[in-house]
Amino acid sequence: MIKHSKHIEAEATLEVEQITTPSPLDNAPDEIKLAVDLIYLLEKNNVDKDTVIKALEIVLNDFKKTRHLS
Repeated sequence: MIKHSKHIEAEATLEVEQITTPSPLDNAPDEIKLAVDLIYLLEKNNVDKDTVIKALEIVLNDFKKTRHLS
């Protein structure tokens, strides 16, 4: 299939807009960015929600206990 130049130009414009358009997360606090990344990672890998909750509780407890050691 041969694409018309207008179609190719529209695709290129869309790609440039996606790259240059700032995300609302650009100015978000680091903890929000990390939370979004973790949610994406867990959802993308279809991790069971109950497993996620249990694992995050373990991580949270561990970080709370060891926070003062850093």
